[in-house]
Amino acid sequence: MIERILAVGVITLFLSACKDQSTEPATSFYYWKTVFSLSDSEKEALLSNNVKKIYVRYFDVAMQRGVPAPVSPIAFRELPEGISIIPVVYIKNEVFKKYSDDDLSKKIVSYVDQISEKHNITYSEIQVDCDWTLSTKDAYFKFIKAIKRQSGKRLSATIRLHQVKYFEKTGIPEVDYGTLMYYNMGKISPDSSNSIYDSKTAHQYVTTLKIYPLTLNVALPVFSWGVHVRNKRVTGLLNKMDQNTFINDKQFEMKSPTTFVVKEDGFKAGRYFRKGDIIRIESVSSENLREIAKDLKENLREKTDEIIFFDLDSLNLTRYEKDIFKKTTGAF
Repeated sequence: MIERILAVGVITLFLSACKDQSTEPATSFYYWKTVFSLSDSEKEALLSNNVKKIYVRYFDVAMQRGVPAPVSPIAFRELPEGISIIPVVYIKNEVFKKYSDDDLSKKIVSYVDQISEKHNITYSEIQVDCDWTLSTKDAYFKFIKAIKRQSGKRLSATIRLHQVKYFEKTGIPEVDYGTLMYYNMGKISPDSSNSIYDSKTAHQYVTTLKIYPLTLNVALPVFSWGVHVRNKRVTGLLNKMDQNTFINDKQFEMKSPTTFVVKEDGFKAGRYFRKGDIIRIESVSSENLREIAKDLKENLREKTDEIIFFDLDSLNLTRYEKDIFKKTTGAF
């Protein structure tokens, strides 16, 4: 197995040397909501960055009543003009701990087709998003082969950093290419600085990219969330929230640029907060994105063809200068 991987690495290393190093990667986005409807700022981001592809989460797959089932399928209110839709299916790792029947891939392809046909979407590729582990590797790789065969489409899969560093153990899925998820690097804890991106953690993994055999594009974070802490324990994540969510609310007191303390009991955005609770905002700055681009350019085995930003949302766009996406992809 190791010999085969090394042989593939030598071949791909030769091919990468032939790539045009002057061509900038394409800019793409993930869309991770249950209803596809673009705001004016989101449409402008697509237009100004010459976006040709959007990776759209079609549905999740999780165990329900002992069997895998689709969760929160997408509904399209509109389609982006002149932009290809790439269906993404997020599958919880628990599914492959209990289920490895070929019927799963058939049902997923059928449901992707059903959603696409309903909204007159023609697609040429499916992406599978799953954080597989050693215990689920065999079942997951069997599924990957089956969905590739049954869909007849180009197939990609998300790749986490730990799957890169330990690829001789975790294996490499038989897909057309992988998407390196360069975020969610640390454990979410009451006192961690930033679990979305941490340079020290990243540097523990990034050098392995030089020998990782699978062709990769790269997914970069432009999202934020709040970590809700009570009595020194994390009670949950506050998705789609940043400093602006709390800064003008008298219920919350800013203790630092990224930390707020709850002054009195009450609700906000449908969530209950108790006096003394702490909210830590985690996000990725423009400076972080520049650092990421530099590190990846130095360590990727071959020049990447595409940068996918996670995720397309008006809230995320407001935190960055308008040309941040061009600057970031240009740095590769």
